[in-house]
Amino acid sequence: MNINDKSNPVPYLPNPDRYQNMQYNRCGNSGILLPKISLGLWHNFGFYDSFENARNVLKKAFDLGITHLDLANNYGPPYGSAEENFGRILKKDLANHRDELFIASKAGYDMWPGPYGNNGSKKYLVASLDQSLQRMGLDYVDVFYHHRPDAETPLEETMHALSLMVKQGKALYVGISNYNHTDTIKAQKILKDLGTPCLIHQAKYSMFERGPEANLLPTLLDEKIGSIVFSPLAQGMLTDKYINGIPENSRASKDKTHLDKSTVEQQLPKIKQLHQLAQKRGQKLSQMAIAWILTQPAVTSVLVGASSPNQLEENVLALNNTSFSEEELQFINSILNS
Repeated sequence: MNINDKSNPVPYLPNPDRYQNMQYNRCGNSGILLPKISLGLWHNFGFYDSFENARNVLKKAFDLGITHLDLANNYGPPYGSAEENFGRILKKDLANHRDELFIASKAGYDMWPGPYGNNGSKKYLVASLDQSLQRMGLDYVDVFYHHRPDAETPLEETMHALSLMVKQGKALYVGISNYNHTDTIKAQKILKDLGTPCLIHQAKYSMFERGPEANLLPTLLDEKIGSIVFSPLAQGMLTDKYINGIPENSRASKDKTHLDKSTVEQQLPKIKQLHQLAQKRGQKLSQMAIAWILTQPAVTSVLVGASSPNQLEENVLALNNTSFSEEELQFINSILNS
């Protein structure tokens, strides 16, 4: 073979030791084990991003034993492009390993024009999953979520649609995202009665977003529902990026992002104190923030994004030190509550 012949590239061979170092948790009351760190494709996988970089990140994830990959219909940009790129990478590199992967998609936010391209109707959810499967080149997803509650659609209709997806063989499990604890209990009752209990709940949770601790996380334990959390690094605030202020071209310096300058400036004293503690623990701030989340017994997995293979590998190193002394936990609480 001519090594310079790009028409016949060397096939990807995954790390044979990929499952030796990753740690896994049981997901709720199920037979599913999920890696403690999962990969989200919300950013960095759309048509405006580097396809080869996205491909390298996914291969690195699999090499690290990350089996759970989280997508949604409108991830991109543009909408649908993350799923389409993922489907191309799956076909190129991971097709022979489909049964080693746990692939998620979701629907619930704006996706296409008109009254049927948003929210929680059966029409929207059924059409959305069909489109997602086509984009990814899959016969089924492992879990399909309703991405957010919809006050205008009866909960029964939305949950019946999720259950229908399982009965049609288009999804193996169902999940919900961004539901409060009261609606989670209601949704779980409907799903149990339909014979398709909720496998997992996805919520925003981090050192700077502790709302789920009061009611949601205890509810998930009581209902035996798994939990995967997103934005664990608070859109990059819980990293080394902002220790010395707001760099140019950072997320906080740009308009129309999920993070603004004033939020960073307000949290900066806490960021610096947490950074100092992380250094004492021999960790980066991002690693400590991920490890801290995993002290919660309700949390099954932490969903991280990655702009490069190195960044993903760095986040996974958080698993090397997930123990905290009582003194450290109290100190973290004092910082966060100040």
